[in-house]
Amino acid sequence: MTLLYLVAGEPSGDVLGGRLMTALRARRPDLAFAGIGGPRMAEQGLVSLFPMEELSLMGLAEVLPKLRALARRMAEAEVDVLRRRPAALVTIDAPSFTLRLAARVRPKGVHVIHYVAPQVWAWRQGRVRKIARRVDRLLALLPFEPPFFESAGIRTTFVGHPVLESGADRGDAARFRAVYGLDPGTKLLAVMPGSRGGELARHLPIFTRATELLRRRFATLALAVPTLPRLVESIAKAPWPVTPIIITETGDKYDAWAASTAALAKSGTTSLELAVAGAPQVVAYRVSPITAVIVRRLITVPHASLVNLLAGETVVPELLQERCTPEALADALAPLLTDPDAAAGQRAAFARVLAQLRPAGGLAPSEAAAEAVLSELRAQR
Repeated sequence: MTLLYLVAGEPSGDVLGGRLMTALRARRPDLAFAGIGGPRMAEQGLVSLFPMEELSLMGLAEVLPKLRALARRMAEAEVDVLRRRPAALVTIDAPSFTLRLAARVRPKGVHVIHYVAPQVWAWRQGRVRKIARRVDRLLALLPFEPPFFESAGIRTTFVGHPVLESGADRGDAARFRAVYGLDPGTKLLAVMPGSRGGELARHLPIFTRATELLRRRFATLALAVPTLPRLVESIAKAPWPVTPIIITETGDKYDAWAASTAALAKSGTTSLELAVAGAPQVVAYRVSPITAVIVRRLITVPHASLVNLLAGETVVPELLQERCTPEALADALAPLLTDPDAAAGQRAAFARVLAQLRPAGGLAPSEAAAEAVLSELRAQR
């Protein structure tokens, strides 16, 4: 029996890992799995070496107190990989942990496949040389990534973006409006201020003030705020102009997006999910002033939104840092709430962007990733 060792370090990676395991098992029932993962990977039979949640830390404030514990877990993972000697180690995103693990075991003869190319093409491109020393093959989510990484000597395969398998395109607008009593004339704005502590602290005051300004223009404005259960209290206490519909279930989120007239989202993968849902949007983001100075010196791409980056033009308004003000957000959202042509123009661009994210051969991204992993195993033999 062939053993694959999979390591995910956060919930999004666990979802990818679960889908990958499903696709791999469909092609190779003889495969066995070991490693580190969460509930989605457990559903596919993975018994995690330790709880994945111990690795799901963000920012210095969370990481510094746990450095010793993380070092112990790193050593534990290294010992387990070397003891089991898998056909390959498949590390999934979370590069701060997974690529450090790869750096420890690859020199000792373990073949490493990394799933989700780090976005070093966007800033600090010199880091690509370090990645080249740590992986044997890279699975990329974006179509322009393979040439960048291959120029550094890393064999890279474009496998498509998992957002295409998210289900964001299957929302039920009629159900959502019926459940929450929203008539057809009600303008519904979906608001996503972020889930990390810093994001919420910076965005929530600006986003709520922007909705207040919009409420003055549109008397029928309603608000839907998809969030995590642990953030419901913080969201509910914010100074919204009308009581928002707070959503914590993924299916409800997709229904809300389908029912939305427009959306306001912090920059990130959410922008792509909204594009899959066909929701016209404005993207915004703020960081601390010190971080902004550093990032501006290092950034090498013209857009923050992946939608705009893939389109090669500004399809979605991006209001970043000092441009991220309540007034600017309200002004950018107003046309999407009133002008069907503005919304239709974004949707047409979304279709062109999403077409670029599909892997060849009519495969789903998880299936293309599975094929790439199996191709690597065959090449080893």
